Amino acid sequence: MGSVISAIAGLIGAVVNGIANFIMGIVSGIAYVFIAIFDVIFDILCCRCGSRSRRRRTTSSGTYRTSRTSGRRWGSRRY
Repeated sequence: MGSVISAIAGLIGAVVNGIANFIMGIVSGIAYVFIAIFDVIFDILCCRCGSRSRRRRTTSSGTYRTSRTSGRRWGSRRY
């Protein structure tokens, strides 16, 4: 009689464990999607679309210029 009750308890434990793992997988997937969405939004808003190499410099007239290449000076040309 004890072995039957032990087997039933093991079965119930396995079913509960399976349901819990399934729910944890769903919650983990939803959390992953939300984190990815917020990561993209923050990249666009905070880092100007993820390009960190742009710098703003002030010209003599007080306006801003944006450097697209980080290693070159404004007067140098490409040949």
